[in-house]
Amino acid sequence: MPTITATIEMGFYVSPVKLAVFVLGFLAWLPLLKWVNKDAVKVRTMVQKWTITVFAAGAAGLLVWLIIPLFIIGLLMYVIAVGTTAIVYIIHRNSIVDVYHKILTVGHIKSLFVNEQKQVKKITKGLVFITANKNKAPVPNTQTPEFFGYKTSQEFFDDAIWRRAEYVLLTPADQQYSVQYVIDGVMAKQQPRGREEIEYFIRYLKNLADLDIEEHRKPQVGKFTVQKDGNTFVWEVTTAGTTAGEQVKLKSMAEYSFKMLPDLGLMPDQLEKLKAVAKGPTGVFLVTGPKKSGVTTTFYALIRNHDPFLNNINTLEKRPAGEVPNITQNAFSLSDTGTTTYSKKFQSILRVGPDIVGVEHCEEKNVAKLACAAARDGKIVYATFETTSTVEAISKWINFVADRNAAIDCVIGISNQRLVRKLCAQCRQPYEPNKELLRKHNIPADKITAFYKPGEPHYKRGKPVLCPHCQGTGFYGRTAVFETIIFDDQIKQLLKQAKSMNDIAGIFRRARMLYLQEQAIRKVAEGITSVNEVIQTLSASREGAKKTQAKS
Repeated sequence: MPTITATIEMGFYVSPVKLAVFVLGFLAWLPLLKWVNKDAVKVRTMVQKWTITVFAAGAAGLLVWLIIPLFIIGLLMYVIAVGTTAIVYIIHRNSIVDVYHKILTVGHIKSLFVNEQKQVKKITKGLVFITANKNKAPVPNTQTPEFFGYKTSQEFFDDAIWRRAEYVLLTPADQQYSVQYVIDGVMAKQQPRGREEIEYFIRYLKNLADLDIEEHRKPQVGKFTVQKDGNTFVWEVTTAGTTAGEQVKLKSMAEYSFKMLPDLGLMPDQLEKLKAVAKGPTGVFLVTGPKKSGVTTTFYALIRNHDPFLNNINTLEKRPAGEVPNITQNAFSLSDTGTTTYSKKFQSILRVGPDIVGVEHCEEKNVAKLACAAARDGKIVYATFETTSTVEAISKWINFVADRNAAIDCVIGISNQRLVRKLCAQCRQPYEPNKELLRKHNIPADKITAFYKPGEPHYKRGKPVLCPHCQGTGFYGRTAVFETIIFDDQIKQLLKQAKSMNDIAGIFRRARMLYLQEQAIRKVAEGITSVNEVIQTLSASREGAKKTQAKS
């Protein structure tokens, strides 16, 4: 019989490659399941629900993968099941965590490929933050709430300092914060910022100013310092709660202590007269003007006109705007109202025996009477209050003191002022002045060849090129316009006989006092400011005076 040899070949019904892919898919699912379980605990969401959901999705995906005959289709179904569940969980957890804890966002993915030191260097604008306790604030670790606030602070203050912002106002509105700068006294709207970004910014500012981070309703005030390119900028931060969120005002603290009389904008003849006030006679000098007209700066400059080493100088202020060296500044705070009054506080200062004394908001009758008494005792008193002119100032002063003769006898002079923006010297543009306007204000027409106006941006390839000095505003800084008069015996005698404000105005006019608008036109003629700026400033003051009179 023939021998039949059967060759039996061994065959594999499972591909090693497919088995390896299956195992890898299974092994990738287990770490995901473990991470979801731990992360759900960390972010305080539904741990059991999400763990079971991810487990069920993976198990179902594996089962479908095994059952479906086509390997690639099973793999696709498994990836969709596990991947979709993972994505849904990530979207959920990102919605309940802070921005610095969010994962797989554009910012998070970028941060994975950027060195931490490079990331810090990239966002740093060369600013150094000094806390209220005079300590240098360290750079926070990345991916922390402090770092997000630090990042915004670098950008924010770099821009605000470059634009010369005096105030920064942050106002909550829906999911954004409106941002406004006050530059040279004029409000300038900026691009709104996201609510979440500004909330981290506010948190960082509170840390710098040593304020309560968790307090979002009660008003808080603090200070901190920003250093840039060797310059120091002190900022005051004020926070207050509103129904829409926390409102913030940042104020750049002016260096009042460095302002002297020649820096204020006085005309040469006015400067000489005010300098002479320090030499006598003794009496009360009234420093007046509307709100935000620079009265406090003038108040400090007049006080600094005296030698602090030869004179005992004291001030009484409701809120000192700056530190003046070598004088004693007394603040009348809200805590004082329960134990004393403004006039009693002023009286206690006078008992110390100062040679020079300054009193802000001298609008109480008792305070005005004490100022007069101090003048009679041989002191020089600088008193501030709100008025729109020197004529109105003396009229108000007489009402405060309630004794016409005593009120007039103690006054040695009055100043009244406004602030106008100065034209940018680098981009201002000349034009021929109106000769009639010059004659109206007693300015020799033959001596003035040109007035100036703000420069207009020129265009390059259809885009405006702004002046780098003033950032395209046409103005750089502000100066004061003054109406001043120094009293002599003749003026005092005439004022005692005056029966109306028109009479007082006539007396001042005969004493050759120039009104604010005339002094302002002198500055226009010198190219310091523009006609439109003067008109706008003085018109706003008149409107404000009418509203004040209407309320009273």
